[in-house]
Amino acid sequence: MDFTVLLSRDGVLAIGIVPPPSRVEARAHLRQAVREAAAQWQNLDIEAISVKSTPGTPPRLLLAGRPAGLSFSHDEGLSLAAIDLHGPVGIDVMRVQDIADWFHLARDYLGPQVAQELAACPDAQRSLRLAQTWTAREAALKCAGKQLAEWDGVELNCKVQQIALQVEFVAMLATPKTKTGVGP
Repeated sequence: MDFTVLLSRDGVLAIGIVPPPSRVEARAHLRQAVREAAAQWQNLDIEAISVKSTPGTPPRLLLAGRPAGLSFSHDEGLSLAAIDLHGPVGIDVMRVQDIADWFHLARDYLGPQVAQELAACPDAQRSLRLAQTWTAREAALKCAGKQLAEWDGVELNCKVQQIALQVEFVAMLATPKTKTGVGP
């Protein structure tokens, strides 16, 4: 399986793949890439690594029986995964594109302050800034174990950083500001 290591430090690994067009196949390919990347990264036999998924809950990664944080994100043409050996992690990717109803989307899901900041930025920068703020929020929500919901004003206790990607995509990685121990 071909994967690209996007980040590897402090017990955190982020990888990317160019997935097949089918969402079902993309998920299967990303899970296999996670197992292969984790095996290389942790010097483990691939059979000692498993990915468990239950609808409506974050995926789980077991490395030789030890839990690790795991997060997935997909957009057309790119799938990402993040592993954190020390606790929960969130990752999100989004293609930079014009969104017709961007103001209402931002206000409803990112909050009124972000919506105003986006309204004040130059038109040429708005799509990029929206993608950055959206992926930061999604990654933080995943890290906190929360579902996407309308803005509630609650700040999440996450450290968010951008992951360098091709120009047309933006990705953010979130980890807890304070580590919670091993496993999610």
